[in-house]
Formats: sequence, structure tokens, C-alpha cells
Amino acid sequence: MNDSTSASPAGGQDSPRPRWTAVPAIERRILGVLVEKAKTVPESYPMTLNGIVTGCNQKNNRYPLMQLEPDKLDDPLERLRNLGAIALVQGSGRVEKYRHYLSDWLGVDKFELAVMTELLLRGAQTEGELRQRASRMEAIADLPQLRTILKNLEQRGLVISLTSAGRGHVITHNLYEPRELEKVRREFEAAGPATTADDDEPAVPQANAAPRSPSHASGGDWRTEVDTLRSEVAALKEEVQELREDVARLRGM
Repeated sequence: MNDSTSASPAGGQDSPRPRWTAVPAIERRILGVLVEKAKTVPESYPMTLNGIVTGCNQKNNRYPLMQLEPDKLDDPLERLRNLGAIALVQGSGRVEKYRHYLSDWLGVDKFELAVMTELLLRGAQTEGELRQRASRMEAIADLPQLRTILKNLEQRGLVISLTSAGRGHVITHNLYEPRELEKVRREFEAAGPATTADDDEPAVPQANAAPRSPSHASGGDWRTEVDTLRSEVAALKEEVQELREDVARLRGM
């Protein structure tokens, strides 16, 4: 697996190797959250530590569900900084915030980034699921366009197929650590995907199926909206707190 940019041999014209590498689950969730919020809630980006925690622990558009505490993110954030995937920046109120460099780190365009982000947030998915979900960040017109994107990503080793092509074709990212990827492969080989191309559930094997998402429960649409609103409210609360700190500092001058 490529994990750093390398110089070309003397006199050579080879392109630098990709900078991306396999990372643990928490790091993948952080990366997915930073890109998602940058695209869908730009006013809350760059993100504070608390904002990242809230995004990681969201109930909608996440698999598996996580319940992380702020102190559990210090080391993952530092590792991602050392890899060059994210950076620490100062907010207007001198609150530390984080931004991603995933486009450069992965070497992808905006459509490929949207697809990779959804895979980082939810793992293995069918083509139908992936097109629908990635389109909330960048409009992907149809499955042929998605398949062109996936082909380009696959050629660079960023995505892999877990099932054969056709209806219900399941894809996932290739940022799993080796043991984790082997486990994912075995699960799909043993049980097969639980969904079809038109379903909107996580494409996980039946034996390891996740709880049904709120959007499929009775009255699910409003529950999903509530989850989204809660996340946005949390981000707004952080911004208000920053403004209060700014005002307090100005009064003390």
C-alpha cells in the first residue's frame, strides 16, 4: 500500500506515488465527517473537536454507529495530521479547528471525493445506494456516471468490489487495514450482500446486518430530519460559544 509521496528516480518522469494509506476505523470516520460537513454544512467548517465528535456519533448516514468521546480523538487526529490528510487551523475566536486535505491526499476530483466520503462513512454499499448517497454532495446523474467514477477509483486502488458486477454489485473503499479488509471479504463471501441495488440500507451481510436506519421506521423521514437538525444545532451552539468568547475578550481589553 502506498503511504507517502516519493520522488521519481533521477532522470525519470514517473508521477509521485499517492499519499494515502490504510487507516483505522476512527480515522476513516473523522475523514468522512470533515468532507461531509465541508460540502453539506459549510458554515460549520473548518470543524472544532466537539463538532467532529458530534459528526462521528451521528445516527443517520453512519455505519457502524459510534459513541466516541472527545479525549478518544486526540491520537487519531494527530495521526491524520502526521499523514498530511488534515490540518489544524485557528478559528476567528482562536478556537482550534480542523480541515481536511483529502482531495490531494487521495488524488481525486470532487465527484470521486463524494463517493469516497460515503464509503468512509458507511462502508460497503451497492451501486444504487452509493449513487443516491453521494449525490447529496455532488450530483451524480445515473449509474453509468457512477460506474465511470468507480472504474477510475478502482484503477488507482482506492475502491474494491466485494461481489460480482451486476444487480446488487457491492463496492467498498480500500482504506481498511489488512486484517479488517480480510474480515470484510470473508463476511461477504460467506453470507452475500443483504440488499439489492435499489435498497437504501447498508450493504452488509445478513449475519452482520446493522439495525434498520431511522428512514425505514414508521415516520422515518422526520426522524432522519431531526437527527440532521440536531447535528446542525450542535454546530451552531459551538459558533455561538465562540462569539461569546470573542465578546468577553473585547470587553476585557
